[in-house]
Amino acid sequence: MRTERVTFLTTPEAKAAIAARAAQRGISTGEYIRLAVENMPEQTGEEQELAALVAQVNEALPEMRSSIDRMGERLREVHEQVDRTLRLAGVRK
Repeated sequence: MRTERVTFLTTPEAKAAIAARAAQRGISTGEYIRLAVENMPEQTGEEQELAALVAQVNEALPEMRSSIDRMGERLREVHEQVDRTLRLAGVRK
């Protein structure tokens, strides 16, 4: 069987945790990582679609927040105008 090496970086704590999990199962760290990768479920079409929608919402959020802030300011202005009008008409004190 022909093999190739894969190297990845992790923290010392994560490396120790991986080694401990492998030891609990009586397998090498490399075998533990191979099994974890091989058994990781593939992302379904629905999950991919959801991830794309989440990305779109996250991209739109700043403008949505700005729009809500502008609406709030406009509502305060209208409220002040209505209040002035009602006071001038003697309806409100």
